Amino acid sequence: MPAHLTAVPDPADIEPGLVWEKPVPLGSQRILPRFPVEVLPGWLADQVAAVADATQTPPDLPGCVALAALSTAIGGRAIARVRQGWDEPVNIYTVVALPPASRKTPVFRAMTQPLTLAERDLAARMRPVIEQARLERKTAEAALEKAERIAATAAEGSDRDSALAEALDAALDFHERDVPPEPRLIVDDITPEEAATLLAQHGGRLAVLSAEGGIFDILAGRYSGAPNLNVFLKGHGGDLLLVDRKGRPPERVDNPALTLGVTVQPAVIDDLGRTAMFRGTGLLARFLYSMPENTVGSRLANPPPVPEPVAAAYDEHLRGLVATLHEWTDPAVFAFSPEANQVLIDLHNTIEPKLHPQRGEWAHIGDWAGKQVGQTARLAALLHAAAHPDEPWAHRVDRDTAEAGRRLGEYFAQHALAVFERLGADPAVRGAHTVLNWITHHQITHFTKREAHRALQSKFANATDLNPCLVLLEEHGHIACIEETRTGRGRPRSPTYWTHPRYHA
Repeated sequence: MPAHLTAVPDPADIEPGLVWEKPVPLGSQRILPRFPVEVLPGWLADQVAAVADATQTPPDLPGCVALAALSTAIGGRAIARVRQGWDEPVNIYTVVALPPASRKTPVFRAMTQPLTLAERDLAARMRPVIEQARLERKTAEAALEKAERIAATAAEGSDRDSALAEALDAALDFHERDVPPEPRLIVDDITPEEAATLLAQHGGRLAVLSAEGGIFDILAGRYSGAPNLNVFLKGHGGDLLLVDRKGRPPERVDNPALTLGVTVQPAVIDDLGRTAMFRGTGLLARFLYSMPENTVGSRLANPPPVPEPVAAAYDEHLRGLVATLHEWTDPAVFAFSPEANQVLIDLHNTIEPKLHPQRGEWAHIGDWAGKQVGQTARLAALLHAAAHPDEPWAHRVDRDTAEAGRRLGEYFAQHALAVFERLGADPAVRGAHTVLNWITHHQITHFTKREAHRALQSKFANATDLNPCLVLLEEHGHIACIEETRTGRGRPRSPTYWTHPRYHA
């Protein structure tokens, strides 16, 4: 008899004959912090809180999308100069994990609409320039064709030499007349090859913003058949990106600055651990993770909408940042004050012992935690731009802003610990959680293994895959197995499991 049972079942009435003790939790139960909205500058904090209230979603969702929106507006056009010799890009990768029906799409729409409008404004502003360049190139092409005909028919001698020289000048003039592309800030799911092309066309700047997590399937090789991570690895660190393809000119991006802001279902987080290259190449170490508490089941039916002044201020400041920095070719420099630099020095000294390979409590996430100081600098730079949206380069990043960035970094560190623990969890523990969620959701009092497999066959290919999960649940006192005596011939009955009264009482 399992240790958690203290009485023999009554054959006439099985369930009342069980005496249950408090079940033991499965694995670690980490309590995760909520997104610190209060560290955001006023107009940004107001929008995040109002959208969370209007959509009845955790503030973590609009908060992380807001940071990705700032990264879209600033990334590739500014750098954080923490101290002499240390320049940090300001683009970030964020991923928020929430189950289906969590209203991710309305939140994304509310937080990214100013970027869509800013992209439209840039396109309208550039349209005359693009049309003029197109006409000039067409004229140059006609002049080149004419010069080539004259050179081809010119007689030997000085006339031919002069015609060839004019044709060469026309060819050089034609090839120098590029037609600029229509401005592009945001894409949804995109292949790495397309991302490289767009980065090259748009000065090394691009944002992948999506309410779904399809980008991970693409990176894993949905279309190419093999993982292709180079663009997204270099797009985070700003490393030189060279792309050579057959039949096309090579593409060079000196300082690529990608932004990723996506939401996924928790199951996608689990799948990330099954693609070895994601962890082995360091891609997973580049993300700022958020796994907020789900609000489904406690949402108001008629919440207040986002106040118009709040939405208007958010729209004005975010679009203003895009318009102000879009034309910068040399990046704007956000210089840190000595006091802000000291915040990052203190953070480094706090984190470093935790990374020790043998004694460090964060050694198992050393790839992620080793980037936390740099990520904190990026977050502080984003908050600085939000605090000074008109001319952020004209002000130093102060200590308070660096401390606010550190608060955000600590929030993401706790969520990263939960994510990496989940990625490295024992499959039996993950499976046991799946069974327990099914029991809890349906308030099941008892079930057979066959019934559990029928209900969960999308998670467990074979009924035998349930065995270690059921054993674990029984050992921890969440269920109790009652072996019924077999009578007569025929197929043996599937064991019956009774569930702890806490799940149905």
